[in-house]
Amino acid sequence: MRKIKVKDVMVPLKDYATVHQDSFLSEAILALEKAQEEHDTRHYKHRAVLVYDDSKKIVGKLSQLDVIKSLEPKYKNFGNLTHASLSGLSLDFIRSMLDKHNLWQGDLETLCVRVANKKVKDAMYIPTEGEMVDVDATLGEALHTFIVGHHQGLLVTKNGDIVGILRLTDVFKLVDERIKSCKF
Repeated sequence: MRKIKVKDVMVPLKDYATVHQDSFLSEAILALEKAQEEHDTRHYKHRAVLVYDDSKKIVGKLSQLDVIKSLEPKYKNFGNLTHASLSGLSLDFIRSMLDKHNLWQGDLETLCVRVANKKVKDAMYIPTEGEMVDVDATLGEALHTFIVGHHQGLLVTKNGDIVGILRLTDVFKLVDERIKSCKF
């Protein structure tokens, strides 16, 4: 893993779906759909779009889960639920939040109304420094970051700018291929 570099496995920014932060959510969904249709068969389909600002710098990420979460505005009242669900709270307690706070009470027909004027910047996720890895880092360093942070993807940087994404699915595919080539 020391010889393989992040740049050897990452998906470059030019090959990834991107949208401007002021785009409507519906535009981001269409961009993701287009990227999935045009994806390189060596890689798994995209599950997110990267978000850029007026200076063309990547400022966030919009995953499928971010889109769905943004459709229920009451989730903003809870802050970051990732740590809550990983901190040992019982499944019953987490489920009770659904009833207590009347989450997802509407039907799917109301989604069009919820999405109509929603901007990407209102739904996107802003990654932290712990979710980034340098383009010249070893795959071992990246694997450590995946494991410690429990991430599905890492933004790849070069001189402080985001130049691509390293997805766990692509890294797993590489590991899987290496394991299958072992002589047992």
